Amino acid sequence: MFKKAGKFLFKLFIILTCLGLGFILLVAQGLFGEIPSQEQLKNIQNHLATEVYSADDKLIGRFYIQERTGISFDEISKHVLDALVATEDARFYSHKGIDVRSLVRVLIRTVILQDRRGGGGSTISQQLAKNIFPREEYGIWTIPVVKVKESLVARRLEKVYTKEEILALYLNTVPFGDNVYGIETASKRFFNTPAQKLKLEEAAVLVGMLKANYSYNPRLFPERSLGRRNVVLAQMNKYGYIDDEQLELTKALPLNLDYRDTKERKQLAAYFKERVRKELQSWIKVNPKPDGSHYNIYTDGLKVSTTLDARLQRYTEEAMKKHMRELQAVFDNHWKNTKPWDNDPAILESALNRDPGYQQLKKQGLSAAEIKDELGKTHLTRLFSWEGDIEKEISSLDSLEYYLQLLQTGIIALDPRNGDVKAWVGGIDHNYFQYDHVNKSTKRQVGSTFKPFVYAAALENGFDPCKHVSASRTVYTNLEGWTPDNADTKENVLKYSFKGALAQSVNTVTVKVLEEAGLMETISLARRLGVNSDLPEVPSIALGTPSISLLEMTQAYAAFANGGSRITPRIITKITDKDGNILAEFTPEEPVEVMEEGTAAMINAMLREVVDAGTASRIRWKYGLKNPLAGKTGTTQSNADGWFIGYNPQLVVGVWVGADDPRVRFRTTNLGSGANMALPIFAGIFQKISADKELASISRAQFDPLPRALERRLDCVNSKEDKTFIQDLLGIKKKEKVKKKEFGEEKKGFFEKIGSIFKKKN
Repeated sequence: MFKKAGKFLFKLFIILTCLGLGFILLVAQGLFGEIPSQEQLKNIQNHLATEVYSADDKLIGRFYIQERTGISFDEISKHVLDALVATEDARFYSHKGIDVRSLVRVLIRTVILQDRRGGGGSTISQQLAKNIFPREEYGIWTIPVVKVKESLVARRLEKVYTKEEILALYLNTVPFGDNVYGIETASKRFFNTPAQKLKLEEAAVLVGMLKANYSYNPRLFPERSLGRRNVVLAQMNKYGYIDDEQLELTKALPLNLDYRDTKERKQLAAYFKERVRKELQSWIKVNPKPDGSHYNIYTDGLKVSTTLDARLQRYTEEAMKKHMRELQAVFDNHWKNTKPWDNDPAILESALNRDPGYQQLKKQGLSAAEIKDELGKTHLTRLFSWEGDIEKEISSLDSLEYYLQLLQTGIIALDPRNGDVKAWVGGIDHNYFQYDHVNKSTKRQVGSTFKPFVYAAALENGFDPCKHVSASRTVYTNLEGWTPDNADTKENVLKYSFKGALAQSVNTVTVKVLEEAGLMETISLARRLGVNSDLPEVPSIALGTPSISLLEMTQAYAAFANGGSRITPRIITKITDKDGNILAEFTPEEPVEVMEEGTAAMINAMLREVVDAGTASRIRWKYGLKNPLAGKTGTTQSNADGWFIGYNPQLVVGVWVGADDPRVRFRTTNLGSGANMALPIFAGIFQKISADKELASISRAQFDPLPRALERRLDCVNSKEDKTFIQDLLGIKKKEKVKKKEFGEEKKGFFEKIGSIFKKKN
């Protein structure tokens, strides 16, 4: 029996070994992506950054492995080198890139016995491979693939570089927290001294951070950092780098930081550059070099030309900062005696569960109470502030609450003629908040900015825009008694034309127009305009309940501005190599006609009325803009989101403002409306455009005059009292009477039935 079991285990071992070797061979052959050759590895010290240029040929950014100051082996304190080897890779000088003993320990203790205290099996050479070539995702194969790739690269690194050179390369690329890379930068940031002059206790602090640069950050968690420092010192003693006396004397020293914040000046278009990086990476994956290898965005010195207009981007960022600074002050004053989560603790709890520090402590096995206690300890923290970065003694919990109450924004400007992205702002500060509120993956309820799609669908189906629709409320019995209402109940006793209803954003009329135009017809039009987000087949979409990205909404409005054609946003125009050879050129995609030119022209006229006399009229009376402009405000339920999308024939600008958690918001529509939260940014941008003579082609762009036939179709009063002929004759004021009916129910009078004969049919 034991003999059979032994044979079975031996066969199983042989099979698994063959499978493992086969898997390694497949990875080595490039099945999961290219493995850098020894020749490529020789050049990592002399890598060239990829440069990104605006449409007006201004350098707006570079892509490199890390922002760091590279130094040689001789410029690094011996204490750092000894601490690194003792703590991270005790057999560094004896192995050739892979430590077999460590791998066996990890396999048995960590993988088989599931004991996470077993630590990792990566050598310094393997960690260097990870620093130089960031890991990619391969689904369920991610861990085995990246481990094999890093091992192969580590072996090649050991053939190309000496042990001393590998140590220097590693210490020049490793992250130390606070967005600091490299030992020289970290040394100056935390101790205000060059790496060559680091003392033993200082070197141990910095090397200790490598295990978890957030959790052991001495600025954030001094007590924890001190404990980790002493662990490093103990390791140095264990492997003979310091004696017992040095160990005890150094452990007794306090943690003395001399922290200097040398953070670089904020650069232009940070969110846009990240979008460029992602598109460039996607292009690189499917466009190899002539020799079959792939370009490296961080080392090959590519030049990327984009559609961005540097001046428009600067004006957009300036307008955003001015308004958001003022709006945040109003928001803070609005909540000064309480907090949005006082009556809803779930807001704070969900934010806490998403916090990286909380997740890190949870992985370490701390209980919820212990985590809160740890995060409740105060420490010196650098915080974003509209008055400039500030440093204060504050706990991580207080910091979390501080950031939770900050308002964010997303802004994009498109050329409606070809889809070129002219400006892109994904948030208030990329250094602190990397989440991009423009991208298609970022969706928020759009409010009344959806309404033009409803009226456009009605016009496409031949409805008369001068047929005045009653704004009285209706109880829809087939929708659980849903009763749309208006922000101003005085509107409920009026009748509105399409132009008047859109100008004043009348909810009840929009739902009735949707009912006649058709729910599916409206959704179909939105799809043709470029809205790919989920659009529930419910009547409430007329009021903007769907969650859609800012990019999609701005793209859709471009079709109104250009006469009815869908455009495809473009950000990269050309890619060249380091020698100036053109690798790729990207021409704008041909616009696709998705609605009649007459429909777009009438919607433009209606949305110009929104700016001239409707919900966006403060563009005129407050900001003094006289440019021909069209646009629509949007305010979502409970004032969680403020929108404004405005345009002329040469530029469409979409703006969203709100907190990252929709439950954090203004409590009044007066403050939380799109007209108050988002519109001022648009107005600020156009004020700057109008003052720049070189941008006169944008500021003075004119809409084409409406053809006489279309002008006559819109020639009617915006609103009138909803009275019958007898009531009008007797001077009786109309009182609102709420009706009950089913949504979609056909109840047309004789004259309506006759009128329907002349409606256009698709």
